[in-house]
Amino acid sequence: AMAPALLDLAHWSTWAVCAVLKLPQLAAVRAARSARGLSVGSLLLELAGFLVFLRYQIYYGYPLPTYLEYPIIIAQDVILLLFILRFNGHMKRALFYAVAFGGGWYMLTLRKWILDLAMNFCTLISAASKLVQLRCLWQTKDSGQVSALTWSMSAYTCASKLWAT
Repeated sequence: AMAPALLDLAHWSTWAVCAVLKLPQLAAVRAARSARGLSVGSLLLELAGFLVFLRYQIYYGYPLPTYLEYPIIIAQDVILLLFILRFNGHMKRALFYAVAFGGGWYMLTLRKWILDLAMNFCTLISAASKLVQLRCLWQTKDSGQVSALTWSMSAYTCASKLWAT
């Protein structure tokens, strides 16, 4: 009886962490009114990866609790992206990104193999987004916006996700 309870705890704690995962980052960006040290490329890659994963889970009829954190994180990523575009004066790009992601969301399920292929690239996309972000941090020598808290919470969700599956 202990194992299901622990699994539930892992799920709930993961969701709780996900719900606030990007909040320190959002708060920092808003307070600084600058997106220095944050890479749009990294965020777009991360978003793409999450959207593919979400689409895959929905398409194959996985139970909602297994992927509930993705819509939560995606929403936060979208807000963060809008902040960055606003502070960088690139708000017009938001529409382009919305159309691109919307089109991608639709295209993914036109053929089963497209979705399966995209899913296989997901891990690669996720790793690439981290590398792009690290490169950006190194270039700007400023990790102020990407708080240690965000990184540690991100690491926690990855670990608990691996443990729970």
